[in-house]
Amino acid sequence: MRSYRQLFRTPEFTPLFLASSARTVAQTLSGLALGTLVYRTTGSPLLSAVSMFGPSLAQVLGATFLLSGADRLPPRATTTGIALAFAAGTAVLALPGLPVWTIFVVLLLQGLVASLGGGVLWGLLNEILAKEGYLLGRSVFNMMSGLMQVTGYATAGVLLAVLSPRACLLLAAVLYVLAAVAARLGLTRRPPRASGRPSVSATWRTNALLWSSGPRRRLYLALWIPNGLVVGCESLYVSYDPRAAGTLFACAAFGMFLGDVTVGRLVPPALRSRLGVPLLLLLAAPYLFFALGPGVPWAAVVVAVASVGFGASLVQQEQLMTLVPDELAGHALGLHSAGMLTLQGVSAALAGTVAQLTSPAVAMTVLAAASVTVTLALVAAGGRPVSAARAGRRTVDASPRSG
Repeated sequence: MRSYRQLFRTPEFTPLFLASSARTVAQTLSGLALGTLVYRTTGSPLLSAVSMFGPSLAQVLGATFLLSGADRLPPRATTTGIALAFAAGTAVLALPGLPVWTIFVVLLLQGLVASLGGGVLWGLLNEILAKEGYLLGRSVFNMMSGLMQVTGYATAGVLLAVLSPRACLLLAAVLYVLAAVAARLGLTRRPPRASGRPSVSATWRTNALLWSSGPRRRLYLALWIPNGLVVGCESLYVSYDPRAAGTLFACAAFGMFLGDVTVGRLVPPALRSRLGVPLLLLLAAPYLFFALGPGVPWAAVVVAVASVGFGASLVQQEQLMTLVPDELAGHALGLHSAGMLTLQGVSAALAGTVAQLTSPAVAMTVLAAASVTVTLALVAAGGRPVSAARAGRRTVDASPRSG
């Protein structure tokens, strides 16, 4: 599969794409609205950052206890249910007078639900397109995510100037309902990819299998840590400049869009496999410029350039898919998604803590330096991504064990 036209002619791709688009806009709108609401209420960079990215912290619990459901639950019903659960939770967050601790309880529950959603979504995409079409399809989803984030954050910035954060949260809840409708009406009923019931033991067993391979382990670390630390930088946009946060998020999303277009569509496969490390370094290095405390125009340029580096994730996911069998694709991608989002939540909390003690600019610089250091350490430890051809020779140890 080599063209976007072929992608959108593939049955079920378009409704899955539309449902995911609505969900992404809802996430960006609700995230900025909630971060703004918490910052106005508490004046705390830490609480503001955690309110925007805190649900990610619950991903580690989902990856530990729930992730086996990614391949063992019916995809259409699960996708629809997750969207409805987010609609309900977002509506609760819009209730006036809600204590701050209650907000974080709701975010924890949303994070647990989301930990299952990544595996279901990407496993279904891999099933619809097969492995040879997954990279192009995932790049289109990432491009959509960039554009929808630009739209969502720009719209949220305008709406927050004329509406209250709670009104924006209610609009986000409506978008989640629309995502559920698109999934329910547009997807066909499919059986689970793997047999058996979801269970904690099945989750642990498959996690251990996926983690047992050195190449997969290094790929997971490269997917999780450098990315997560940079998202920690992003979590401080509101406290860095509350009036320009929407602009900074939109510029970051635009840079991510450019990176995904370049990696997913323009770069030849032979070159693409070598871009993982350079893109990870590009993702973090520009944030070191925040040590100078740049104004909004320069800060917008910095975050746009840096976010091109998010294209590294496409390279690494393509390599990951060569290292796992089809029946574990949903679980493997769900583990990637859950681990990445967990590290993003941890990094947001870390960034908020450092900003609370110093300043947002200092915290962004510290986390960017840490991201660069981790990437170089993975390279020194033999973590440079392998090519798809070499990876294909290592799939024998990825076969699931019986029992």
